[in-house]
Amino acid sequence: MTLKFTEESIQNLVDQDGWWLQDSSKTISRGRLIQAYAVHVDQIPNRLLPAGRTEATVHTEGLFEIGPFRYGDKRSNTSLPVAALPVYPNEEFLVLRAKRRPLLVIADNSIEVDKKLIQGKPKYQTAPTVIVAPYYGKDEGTGARSGYTDDFVARVRQCEYPQFFWDKLPLPGVNESILRFDHIQPIGSHYNTYDITEYRLSDDALMVMDEWLAWYVYETLDTEGLLACAMQALQQSP
Repeated sequence: MTLKFTEESIQNLVDQDGWWLQDSSKTISRGRLIQAYAVHVDQIPNRLLPAGRTEATVHTEGLFEIGPFRYGDKRSNTSLPVAALPVYPNEEFLVLRAKRRPLLVIADNSIEVDKKLIQGKPKYQTAPTVIVAPYYGKDEGTGARSGYTDDFVARVRQCEYPQFFWDKLPLPGVNESILRFDHIQPIGSHYNTYDITEYRLSDDALMVMDEWLAWYVYETLDTEGLLACAMQALQQSP
């Protein structure tokens, strides 16, 4: 898929013809474009409350309630726990919304832990993850998708906000998108967790993303780097 970037974009200044490269491998790596379900991290989750069993002698079926979650509220424990959802101290069952989105792989550098070191311990303590940043569509859509205004997108394209990055993705049906560095989150590394696309960032594009991530996380900017030069050119353009 051939993408045409506007002149007033960092992609046009850095690597107009090769921002996204095709990659037919099935290997997850930094800068790879994948698709998975990303959690709506800005929304307060609901709390799933086991209310008891459908029958006192049946341990595999239960009754549940969903209510608002407020940090600090005490959880009421049922006297008839359900085997499938055991209640542990300092844990909650939270109901979260998630949506299938394009995701940029930020990091995938988990080193496998020697099984002898974790023998007898639960897998979640050392299970590897992939760190990703989600893309949000610019255009309005059906349902709850509201998109972004043209004025806001223009400001993002000029590199004014460290948490937002404008891009075009080489995916069918996807036009302009906004990457959110402030929504970086982990997903499971198992292959059933995600769908890998045939695209990855070019070396120059990945260098820009590294500089952008440092700008967002550390609030520093290499004045001699690609990002700083592009920002200067874009923010001076009419």
